[in-house]
Amino acid sequence: MTTTIETTAEALTDGSTDLLRFATAGSVDDGKSTLIGRLLFDSKTIFEDQLESVEKVSTERGNDYTDLALLTDGLRAEREQGITIDVAYRYFATPKRKFIIADTPGHIQYTRNMVTGASTADVALILVDARKGVIEQSRRHTFLATLLGVPHIVVCVNKMDLVDYSEEVFENIRKDYTDFASRLRVPDLTFIPVSALAGDNVVNRSENMPWFDGRPLLSHLESLHVASDRNLQDVRFPVQYVIRPQSHDARDYRGYAGTVSGGVMKPGDTVRVLPSGLETTIEAIDTADGPVDEAFPPMAVTVRLADEIDISRGDMICRPQNSPAALQDIDAQICWMDETAPLVKGKKYAIKHTTRWARTMVKDINYRIDVNTLHRDEDATEIGLNEIGRIQLRVTQPLFVDPYRQNRETGAFILVDESTNKTVAAGMVGGLPHAS
Repeated sequence: MTTTIETTAEALTDGSTDLLRFATAGSVDDGKSTLIGRLLFDSKTIFEDQLESVEKVSTERGNDYTDLALLTDGLRAEREQGITIDVAYRYFATPKRKFIIADTPGHIQYTRNMVTGASTADVALILVDARKGVIEQSRRHTFLATLLGVPHIVVCVNKMDLVDYSEEVFENIRKDYTDFASRLRVPDLTFIPVSALAGDNVVNRSENMPWFDGRPLLSHLESLHVASDRNLQDVRFPVQYVIRPQSHDARDYRGYAGTVSGGVMKPGDTVRVLPSGLETTIEAIDTADGPVDEAFPPMAVTVRLADEIDISRGDMICRPQNSPAALQDIDAQICWMDETAPLVKGKKYAIKHTTRWARTMVKDINYRIDVNTLHRDEDATEIGLNEIGRIQLRVTQPLFVDPYRQNRETGAFILVDESTNKTVAAGMVGGLPHAS
């Protein structure tokens, strides 16, 4: 069998097709790794030697089938334990679109890993075992996906071959899941019955489920429109670095480098610089390949301005009529990631928001939330490892923030323990998803 692949960094960034990031989540043994392996195998995006290696290991294990999960379970510890224990990123492309996959763990103790994997995802693939139906971990993964503002959720009801491809089983799971999801803000929800092991409705339409009139998974992912999801806010350009070349020919060059976090910028546009509040116009926008006529997320560019303004790392370039809020009191939800100590009221940390660093203190803990039941514990005095809570922070200098639901770049931050330099929390500006 001849197979082809397009997974290099160059292939993923050459601009010929658009990019979609999706994260997989599900309980242990729900088939996440097998599903990804099936996507790669049936779309012919694996090397021959990769396939030969997988076939060899499958035979050595005594399997009478090719275990496609081995295409993604690359860590030795994963293979020894039979579970995915970290976020594994995979890259592939089809003629219609490029993909980055974040394969996240299923265990509750790895909630922080799912937060990491899903934080930049356009789509969350939630796997549900057709034999087990919607369980606590299904609800937890859905809650986390909505918490992280993932705009599209695809529920893959897997192992349909083990329930005789029953439409009744699929519809019961769809109803149970929809009942729970109605308590959350889920912008776009799709259900697809699949068998990752047999290949039903993954890349090719299943002949075993003629009652399902939707698209197979890959076709659905190829057709999703995600560009507008990334531009819910106007221009946001956090300055990462001020470029002042020392060469004689470029001594008058002054540019501000960073990654566009919102909106579209063009030469001639009027912009405002925070915190100074001074206004000017964009003179030019440069990239590694030369000047461009416009810049949009997530392009890395250097902006040149018409006027000389005192700008440094951490400043924000935005529209005069649409500026982010400059706040020192931050209402946020956080996922705690430190296994050595919980978050408690009064503790101080370093905070990094876009390209800006400051120091902060925990003013209050509003509540800790049970991600399985959505119950809010308003008597909580601490937030431990992998727990989610809503807190109040006081920051030493203003941060230029948007609500996380409007901009996942300017609405996010991390907390860092200054004594160890460890990242101890991921935070999102604004309240938790609504739960009735």
